[in-house]
Amino acid sequence: SIIVKSGGVLEQLAQARTAVFDKTGTLTYGAPELSEVRPEPPFDSDELLAAVASAEQYSSHVLAASFIRAARDRGLTLREASSAQEAATNGVVAEIDGRQIVVGKFAFVAEHAPDAVRTSIAPGELAVYVAIGGRFAGALLASDRLRENAASTLRELSELGVTDTMMLTGDARETAEHIAAELGITRVRAECLPADKVAEVAGIAERPVIMVGDGVNDAPVLAAADVGIAMGAKGATAASESADAVILVDDIHGVARAVRIGKDTVRIALQSIWLGIIVSVVLMVIAAFGFIPATAGALIQELVDLATILAALRAIGGRLDAR
Repeated sequence: SIIVKSGGVLEQLAQARTAVFDKTGTLTYGAPELSEVRPEPPFDSDELLAAVASAEQYSSHVLAASFIRAARDRGLTLREASSAQEAATNGVVAEIDGRQIVVGKFAFVAEHAPDAVRTSIAPGELAVYVAIGGRFAGALLASDRLRENAASTLRELSELGVTDTMMLTGDARETAEHIAAELGITRVRAECLPADKVAEVAGIAERPVIMVGDGVNDAPVLAAADVGIAMGAKGATAASESADAVILVDDIHGVARAVRIGKDTVRIALQSIWLGIIVSVVLMVIAAFGFIPATAGALIQELVDLATILAALRAIGGRLDAR
């Protein structure tokens, strides 16, 4: 269930001190559901949701499918855009029925609608803001469930020596800090662009650093970390190709398992090396006093090499399971 791309990655995993996580799709399930529509007069909730869903047809963001599904569940008609452009990590701008519809982060929407105002959100929620025709039209709230085993995975990482944790996310600070508090993550950087994530990881002093993510926007920071781990079950190909290790199932516990495998592999490798060295030295001392003939010595050396290899194979013997 885990692909590790080189032996050096196992060594880095064994020595890791810091783990950095993306939020959406990594610590959470990455399937946020619409929880509330908050229109601003003169717009009503159906008009706002229909406009957002129409624009989100041209977005690759994880929220797009949720808004489109919610609009269709209400029986709303989605309109085609005459033009549309997605600004990565910020939002989407679409021209629909002669009106410009802007959906995304507050700062992005405020550039197109100066009258935009932030809306209050509950713990665990996130807000998506909307401008229609250059006017602030309101906000949509969504919530994403935390993975049940996220907290236990972080505790296991701490037991394995990965004691420093950090969350990097493009979501609002209130949402990120609530998730971090639930999980006991020590550092949070919210409202990040991909370049901000790369800079944060590069500036971490406690190394080696593991970075865990799942989307195309995580590819640069996965490549920048000492060990990039991609949640590959639903994640983008770009993230998987940039990562040093790929978890093939949608289970964050694979991160702790990868670290444990790294530690076990390095421990067994060192044990096997010292076994071969010690046995060889003992036999060389015996041979120096003439107790071992040359022919027998050559055969015994081959047996020592074989024993060392068999001892090293313990690193994979316990990994042949269905997990």
